[in-house]
Amino acid sequence: MSDGFLKFEEWEKSIPAFYKRDPLWESLYYRVALYLYDLVWDDCDLLQKHSLARHNVAQIMRSSGSVSANMEEAYGRGVGTPDYVRIIKISLGEAKETRGWYYRCRHAFPADLIEHRYKVIDHLISLIINLLKSHKQNLGKK
Repeated sequence: MSDGFLKFEEWEKSIPAFYKRDPLWESLYYRVALYLYDLVWDDCDLLQKHSLARHNVAQIMRSSGSVSANMEEAYGRGVGTPDYVRIIKISLGEAKETRGWYYRCRHAFPADLIEHRYKVIDHLISLIINLLKSHKQNLGKK
């Protein structure tokens, strides 16, 4: 990516080794969710500077943080269980909500930033949908 934004691969290298020992780290969908949250964190500086967008900071931080938080909770409930699938669906909803907040905040961001964030979020959404499809198939076999 030559757009000047922090690349996913660069971001991954910046994460401390102790954090990467968590088994959930092996899941690309989880890493992308954490990457998105760090991007949102940085983007909130821009939102804080825009008087009309300031009230959206808490909303976009909450929804983006809930994506990975729900993945963590789901993992703790047992991979592949019906509860796991239910909570991952919540994670999907939070990712879609985060995309919605970027749309609603678009006036406070440069167009190239919005485009980059949409690409990240759309990639994350597709990863979560594929995860849900694989678990639906597995649950159907039981």
